[in-house]
Amino acid sequence: MYVTLVNIHVKSEHLAEFIDATRANHEGSVREPGNLRFDVLQSVEDPTRFILYEAYRDEAAAKAHKETAHSAAWRDAATDWMAEPRVGVRYDGLFPAAPEARR
Repeated sequence: MYVTLVNIHVKSEHLAEFIDATRANHEGSVREPGNLRFDVLQSVEDPTRFILYEAYRDEAAAKAHKETAHSAAWRDAATDWMAEPRVGVRYDGLFPAAPEARR
């Protein structure tokens, strides 16, 4: 699995807009053929902080995600709502194994 954890800090005045745009991005992302998970997590302690957990079958699927209309729309809208630039950290997903690896 090709996993990225994206840390995001949103300006409080744009919180509702960010959540709406991120929901639309999530809904499009989970329909992508190479997507395994696309979780949106909001901090309980600081509601302006989020983590996007993006898991794709492989690097090609993750790159294809960045070319989708829903990803571009999210990126174009959400960037100005962020209190600081988002930070994505790459991980290799070990467990659970990707579905094709279980066969």
